[in-house]
Amino acid sequence: MLARVRESRQFARNSLRCSEAVARLRRLSVPARDDELRFHKLAWLRRAFRCDAFVRSAPCTRQVRPGLPMTRILGIDPGSQRTGVGIIDVDEAGRSRHVFHTALSLLGHEHFAGRLKQIFDELGAIVAEYAPQEAAIERVFMAKNPDSALKLGQARGAAICAVVHHGLGVTEYAAREVKQAVVGTGAGDKTQVQHMVGILLELPGRLQADAADALAIALAHAHTRTSVQRIGAEFGRGRRTTWRRRR
Repeated sequence: MLARVRESRQFARNSLRCSEAVARLRRLSVPARDDELRFHKLAWLRRAFRCDAFVRSAPCTRQVRPGLPMTRILGIDPGSQRTGVGIIDVDEAGRSRHVFHTALSLLGHEHFAGRLKQIFDELGAIVAEYAPQEAAIERVFMAKNPDSALKLGQARGAAICAVVHHGLGVTEYAAREVKQAVVGTGAGDKTQVQHMVGILLELPGRLQADAADALAIALAHAHTRTSVQRIGAEFGRGRRTTWRRRR
């Protein structure tokens, strides 16, 4: 029985349909004499209810309140073939609103240098048009193929240069941090990220994977900055280390 309760807890944490987890936990029958199992069931049921309530209430709680100061955040998912770009607005209460997203296709160039120039030019044009106030980018990871890791680092450098050229600071987030902020677990897959980004920003249809990742990075930055401001830590332009030391 305890194994079944724990299995349902894992289901509630990882499933995108939290209402099914609530129903599943409700169906578990616990003997009246087994206090330990009853305690575990009630604990996981409360967590599943909170998850279900979050998903059900998200459309109304995500609406930005008029009159509150807004911060525009640019999220970048760098890549040597496609670079995702996403822009959101977030108010002081942490409510987010979609502004723009796209995926820059870089496959039309014969030489890799042309791809880097396209990233710099097109990302710079997007920054000039939408005027974001803060920017976030995914931190590079160690790939199995050194050549792929090198190309990813170069694409990431071109994106950072384009943003910094327009006077913006850049905050870096690891892939697990982004998934944790959006999906609720650092082991989430791309399908879960796409689904949750669509829910959080009320976007119809399925998002392109790179654009969804870029919006997820922007959402992770929005959630982090809101949490940091609530505890009174300094944030912005490379000051995220202040929050890390206070955790």
